[in-house]
Amino acid sequence: MMSRDAESPGGGRETASQAASATQELSDLLDALNAGTTIPGDSPLHQAMHRVSQEALRVTGELNGGYHEPGRVRELLAELIGSPVDESVTVFPPFRSDFGKNIVLGKRVFINSGCVFQDQGGVSIGDDSLIGHNTVLATLNHDLRPERRADMHPAPIVIGRQVWVGSNVTVLPGVTIGDGAVVAAASVVTRDVPPRTVVLGSPAHAVRSVCQEPQQS
Repeated sequence: MMSRDAESPGGGRETASQAASATQELSDLLDALNAGTTIPGDSPLHQAMHRVSQEALRVTGELNGGYHEPGRVRELLAELIGSPVDESVTVFPPFRSDFGKNIVLGKRVFINSGCVFQDQGGVSIGDDSLIGHNTVLATLNHDLRPERRADMHPAPIVIGRQVWVGSNVTVLPGVTIGDGAVVAAASVVTRDVPPRTVVLGSPAHAVRSVCQEPQQS
């Protein structure tokens, strides 16, 4: 007979009712984050976010603790984000995320080593995109008012198809990078990048367009 209890992240037993409660809590939290709702410091949603973060830290600790075959890396990544990862996705550890459950990856995505995804506000990466070493994707801002500094304002990062993000790039909350764009190494992206555009600098600015390949006759 199958047990109604499951192993919890901390190694104890988790009842079916506790698992259902945690699932509902995560669903409510994601609804709030994806709606752009401010998460007040010490609120129930803030506490829920910290609980999810502990699970992310556990999974990434295993991911980054030693060598894993590519298939096992994808298994751990799927556990982190809570959904299947296509077999064409490649991630070179170390990879860090302090949430994990708001990441969406397309097909043939490549994420190089040292990347950090702060994905509470949502991180989406389209097919055939390349993410360079030590890229930071940050989707939360703290409130500017000192008395409300613990409050957090989520906003998504959307990276389109066939985007190349160079090494040591930082992308800030609410930015969309259009299909085919290139972000030069060490750039800080503070605003949207049009499709097929090369940007560089801090803040990143457009320097040229990405040319179309000539049509074959």
